[in-house]
Amino acid sequence: MGRFSDFLGKELGPRQVWLFFLLATLLYVVPLILADYPYIDDNWRSLSAGMAWAEQGRWFTQLFYNLLTFGNAAPNIFPLPLLIATLAMASALTRLTFHYSPQPTIACCLVPLPLWYNPFFLQNLSYQYDGPAMALSLVAVIYAITFRHPSRSRQWLVPALLIALALGLYQISLNVFLGLCCLELLRGVNDRLGWPQLCGLIGWKLAQVTMGWLMYCVSAVAFMSQDRALLLNWAAAPLLQLHVNIGRVLEKVVLLFHGGFAWVFAALLLCAIAGAVQVGLKVRARQDSGLKKGLIGLLCLLTLPVVTLLVSGVALFFRDFNEGARTLMGFAVLLVLLFYLSHLALAQIHKRLPLLLLLPLLAMLSLSFAYGRVLTVQKAFTTSALLSLEHDIATHRQLREAKRIYMSVTYSDHWLLGAAGSFKQMPVLHYLLNIDFFMLAENLPKVGITNVVAEKERRNATRVGYLGYPALLERQYYRIYLLGDYGFIVMKEPAPIKALRW
Repeated sequence: MGRFSDFLGKELGPRQVWLFFLLATLLYVVPLILADYPYIDDNWRSLSAGMAWAEQGRWFTQLFYNLLTFGNAAPNIFPLPLLIATLAMASALTRLTFHYSPQPTIACCLVPLPLWYNPFFLQNLSYQYDGPAMALSLVAVIYAITFRHPSRSRQWLVPALLIALALGLYQISLNVFLGLCCLELLRGVNDRLGWPQLCGLIGWKLAQVTMGWLMYCVSAVAFMSQDRALLLNWAAAPLLQLHVNIGRVLEKVVLLFHGGFAWVFAALLLCAIAGAVQVGLKVRARQDSGLKKGLIGLLCLLTLPVVTLLVSGVALFFRDFNEGARTLMGFAVLLVLLFYLSHLALAQIHKRLPLLLLLPLLAMLSLSFAYGRVLTVQKAFTTSALLSLEHDIATHRQLREAKRIYMSVTYSDHWLLGAAGSFKQMPVLHYLLNIDFFMLAENLPKVGITNVVAEKERRNATRVGYLGYPALLERQYYRIYLLGDYGFIVMKEPAPIKALRW
């Protein structure tokens, strides 16, 4: 017991820190690997070995798969890309830990870990194709923050290249870079950097992000489809649009703070407030003039609202606003900020107290495993639905030989009855899953059915269901109609999930 206690307070070397992060990062993605569930876009990508990332402004994601598969397509090679991204993330977190603490202990390693243990990042990692590229964009951002070189030109150019690389993998990672810049400023103040060094830090980061953005625009925006680059309509109350978007994000984020999670994060917030007070006292004790101390204090105060805004960040300004959990990468930096301030406060009391940061990390790890089980239930439900549709179509000659079968698109929160208990106890799981449809037409070719397509804007299948035609087949979740040479699969509205009683 004494040796273990000594290890917890012992200074760690680079190899030990890397092994810690390798174990921690792998543990977080084990549930996703075990579930092995093709998530939404994965279905059509694996069906056609499709790319189509360049038109989304993610040219480096396309290049990543070209390199991994030694070709111009993207066959499904999961979990290899995720394992590569996890190894890269372990190295990046090791570098960031030594950047924050030149002589780190286990407690110091806990501070940057929320960059990977971000609960909302589970949705990013759910994509077997896109997830690893999103993770690598995070790796590039971390290396951009931690890069140091005596040459001024390299200190400016290399981080800019890394930022451009990160944006070309996933544009939302810019939020993480900007948030980590805010943390760099706070760290500089806590480490008592002089006024010229703080100004230089801000100037360098602004130059790096500007150059990185310009490099990205030159390399990727030319390939991007026009609708992906549309910003808010500045002639139609843009502030109101921003307010609405922020409100939608807030509604989703609060789903996380339920039950025990609310208490854990409340305690974390209280510790962070104590750490912020400690930084404030250091600002007050500086030898600078009153004006400079006031400016530094103001900048420190602004870091929290800025990092909070960066939870969704740049996504708020696009006309095609996406409130999905995969866009909330900036929430990781908010957690790191809270962990950093909490570490300051707890270490001031006793050097072992920062180990209490393990509690919120264990809560997030528990959420990862719960989410993995939900994915497994979803996989079983999807497989059952797929086999049912395949049997009905294959055993009826009229449907098998139909020119085309249109499938209705019916959204509901009540398809996955098997996860009702989990959704009730952890509401954020339903938001992370983000699957509110019965079946994708892209799934059916997996069982040899190739004449089924999703209905388009005309919603012809949905209208057939309302027009009173007799159904050829009726099942628990759907009806199938046949009109001439065309079939229509119309989903039934599932019954709401009832309270579970035993």
